[in-house]
Amino acid sequence: MDLFSHSWAALRTAVAGLPDEDFARPSGCAGWLVRDLVCHLVIDAQDVLITLATPARTEPTRDAVTYWNVTATPPDGDDPLDALTVRLAAAYEDPGLLRFHLDDVGSAAGRAAGLADPALRVGTRGEVLTAGDYLSAYVMEWTLHHLDLIAHLPGVPGPPAEGLARSRAMLEEIAGAAFPPEFSDEDALLVGTGRRAPGRAEEAALGALAARLPFVLG
Repeated sequence: MDLFSHSWAALRTAVAGLPDEDFARPSGCAGWLVRDLVCHLVIDAQDVLITLATPARTEPTRDAVTYWNVTATPPDGDDPLDALTVRLAAAYEDPGLLRFHLDDVGSAAGRAAGLADPALRVGTRGEVLTAGDYLSAYVMEWTLHHLDLIAHLPGVPGPPAEGLARSRAMLEEIAGAAFPPEFSDEDALLVGTGRRAPGRAEEAALGALAARLPFVLG
């Protein structure tokens, strides 16, 4: 729960410090500008609020790792929700409004997470998780999108080291294999999720795992 709050606060702080012109720069999400990514974070925050307010009575069907639907195909922008996100982000026009909306809804999501009972069972996407597992899964979401945010903004602080390490551990559990120890946590996440292609030396170090990349989380 603390790691969720720490990762989420760091990401929101990074967005809050962006000058307006950075919202029109590309992000690490293919086809998305920074403003599109920030709009997606608003939607994510709404999902957190909705899920924490949707108690379930049945036994959990997923945990923090199996929460993710894993494919090998990166998004191409044709998904209706992705397209809606881009249109919605453009409609804000003033980056200050988008920045304010993320702070407003994002702060509420952070408070709700802090108040949640980790053992509470909640429903989302037709599945049941404990609130603790759901929020742990979102450490991966915040960490990956924090990397997306800073992909072309080298002066912006990156995600917390603890979130990077936990996200790498979850990705390795998803993969059923460890990334080479010489890979930093950031490189393991970027290469492992297809956010960048491995270099020649990295591909050699990956061995058989290279043929299974990427692990696209949705």
